[in-house]
Amino acid sequence: MSFNAYAARERGGALEPFDYDADPLGADDVEIEITHCGICHSDVHLVDDDWGISRYPLVPGHEIVGVVKAKGDDAEVEIGARVGVGWQRGSCGECEWCERDEENVCPDMRATCVDGYGGFADRIRIDGRFVLPIPERISSEAAGPLFCGGVTVFAPALRWMIDAKTKVGVVGVGGLGHLALQFSRAMGCETTAFSSTPAKEEEARGFGADRFVVSTDAGEMKSARNLVDFLLVTASADIDWRAHLAALRPNGVMCVVGAPPSPICLPAGAYHVGQKTVTGSAIGSPRAIRETLQFAADHGVRPQTELYPFEEADRALARTRANEARYRVVLGR
Repeated sequence: MSFNAYAARERGGALEPFDYDADPLGADDVEIEITHCGICHSDVHLVDDDWGISRYPLVPGHEIVGVVKAKGDDAEVEIGARVGVGWQRGSCGECEWCERDEENVCPDMRATCVDGYGGFADRIRIDGRFVLPIPERISSEAAGPLFCGGVTVFAPALRWMIDAKTKVGVVGVGGLGHLALQFSRAMGCETTAFSSTPAKEEEARGFGADRFVVSTDAGEMKSARNLVDFLLVTASADIDWRAHLAALRPNGVMCVVGAPPSPICLPAGAYHVGQKTVTGSAIGSPRAIRETLQFAADHGVRPQTELYPFEEADRALARTRANEARYRVVLGR
């Protein structure tokens, strides 16, 4: 069976129509007719091979939403169900991490757009363990970004047991940050937005920030010292790591989920004083995605989206590459 997609045929290449023959439907597999697919900045990195893992022709797209059209005998989904898929398309299913519902850190973790063709297409066949139902209260346009961007910022809150007593900081008001601010507000946290763009203050407060700090202003960063317990770094640009670490209260945690291009450089003493932790987070397991979707449905957390037809995938990707999106671009039909 031939699927119709849009692919980059070389590093940094334009997205062009691309047809491919789908693999046979396995016992655990699900075939999804795709209606929507979010565009994550990771798609840009993959098309441009910034991480050195891309294979061409490359079909981007890992915030996939659609309807189940076929399934293998062992797949636990219903024909006709509205479902989604995120960054991960497979794991070994047998290691200690998979047994603990932490498939996202499985050594054999397989990525949707790297170990197969992604969601800039009319259909996809994929392991049914990573195909999840979407709550009725979330539209298909809004659901896609929650499968990657949403769980990327919500999973750390689950891991570090964030609650209403936690003072939260979010670095970067973009595709990830605008969702993180909404989740933090919904959890009842006192929330501070850190941004290098002063013009984003009004929007940041609209998404849930109680306080706004211009991160390039030394005076404002000085006033933010010892301000938050949990600092989620969603920015994909280099920041002043020492100044941001100073914003943590004793026993505070800085969790990096963005992809700054340069190494993180901090003196050991910056960790020691106040017993601070610097950590990262890898997307989210299927269980974490389910919790993300349900929390978003229950509390009205939604991405702010711009909708483009699939035929304009290349133009939509270019808008994401240029950081012009406010705040997530979604392809739809």
